[in-house]
Amino acid sequence: MFFEIDILIRRSGRTVHGDFKALSGLTALFGPSGSGKTSVLDAVAGLLKPERGRIAVDGRVLFDSDAGIDLAPEQRACGYVFQDGRLFPHRTVTQNLLFGWNLAPPDRRWMTPEDAIDFLGIDHLLDRMPRTLSGGEAQRVAIGRALLSGPRCLLMDEPLASLDEARREEIMRVIEKVRDELRLPILYVSHDRGEVERLADHVVPIHPK
Repeated sequence: MFFEIDILIRRSGRTVHGDFKALSGLTALFGPSGSGKTSVLDAVAGLLKPERGRIAVDGRVLFDSDAGIDLAPEQRACGYVFQDGRLFPHRTVTQNLLFGWNLAPPDRRWMTPEDAIDFLGIDHLLDRMPRTLSGGEAQRVAIGRALLSGPRCLLMDEPLASLDEARREEIMRVIEKVRDELRLPILYVSHDRGEVERLADHVVPIHPK
């Protein structure tokens, strides 16, 4: 198993129980808005501490409340792609990409900036500022920054939600390319059934409680 997750999260008066195992490929956490999908993703990334439970990725324990293990986010080797991209507005595309590269320990880097730029087709964007990018262009850069952080897996939180139909299709193809050509395991949050049916190898329903 690549993802092994059994956690209890209490947040804003809501209880979320994430309990699943999944092989590599793209695993979709699927459910309505407010069901706790992003909370599970944040817990895997180390941005949110579960009340109790265990998280292991590729056999490596990231969190275990009983054993007192809680790795810092930078130690978890999870590349995170947010819904809104969250590029640094004061940095060029090149500088945003190199932030991910510089963040990764040298022994964890498996993709060079040149390879990421070529893979994502963003060489024409390198000198641009984030405010000048379309939604699809910004998400390509955000995916590149995540890939250059040397991740063992990608966490993607509704990366298509803020895009129009044409840009959704564009980024959907990029995600398929990451899944199929890089074979990087992906934990993917969505409430869109069509999106999940197209992209996911495994689906984990998340229900509000």
